[in-house]
Amino acid sequence: MADLDDLREGSKFNTDIAVQNQAFHIKGASHLGWGMKDRLTRIFNAKTGKAVMLAFDHGFIMGPTSGLERIDLTITPLMEYADCLMCSRGILQTSVPANINKPICLRADAGSTILTELNDNVVIDIEDAVRMNVSAMAVMLAIGDPKMEAKTVANLYHAANQGAKYGIPVMGVTAVGKEMARDARYFGLASRVAAENGANIVKTYYCDGFSNVVAACPVPVVIAGGKKLPELEALDLCYRAINDGAAGVDMGRNVFQSESPIAMIQAVHAVVHEGLDPHKAFEMFNDLKK
Repeated sequence: MADLDDLREGSKFNTDIAVQNQAFHIKGASHLGWGMKDRLTRIFNAKTGKAVMLAFDHGFIMGPTSGLERIDLTITPLMEYADCLMCSRGILQTSVPANINKPICLRADAGSTILTELNDNVVIDIEDAVRMNVSAMAVMLAIGDPKMEAKTVANLYHAANQGAKYGIPVMGVTAVGKEMARDARYFGLASRVAAENGANIVKTYYCDGFSNVVAACPVPVVIAGGKKLPELEALDLCYRAINDGAAGVDMGRNVFQSESPIAMIQAVHAVVHEGLDPHKAFEMFNDLKK
């Protein structure tokens, strides 16, 4: 308790200086609660408004795919260079050091694998996300899939309700099926549906007309890396996406399947946060891998 014998009356009220409005640096988050904003700020750099997310949640549907056979050997050395880590609950508990001090985007839905019908998922209990102190939850959306669209939208809506209750943002992840077009019309629709149903972040794919996708989405859009590309092509993808308005990248295979993953994630970081053009970033990659 304060010592009442030394209670001094305030005098420095600076009445000649107007109270400053605190603009928030993350798209669509100005009216969110403090907890939501705090968690989003852990993910998106306050100076650049961007994020490099490292995705290694692939095992929850693919098992020990190439580059993810040993998380402790392939992924742990990369963690310090990422702004945010995206993984499943099991990998977080077993393989991510608790002292890494990085925000976690938790894969919050699970169910089917590549052996059956993808996206037939349910959402984990919100208390798990709270216990693990995650900064966001990721939920898949299968827009355009006649069997799974309604279920996955309901999953997102449920996760957004629970996230709002506990101050945990939700990232809507747009799935692309065999019958779905990879164009701005589809990605624009899927991204907007995710945001309309409560997603605070959207993860989708880069495409021609991507600036329209971003413009029509009222929350930050980060791009998925997709399949493994040659390093220069992957860096060019990052560069074009950022120039078209993306708030960052959420890459996996283009980092951990690279010939030099540590060099690659640093080059990606330079493109996203420093605006380094892809050719200079590729030179940086080559210098770092030596």
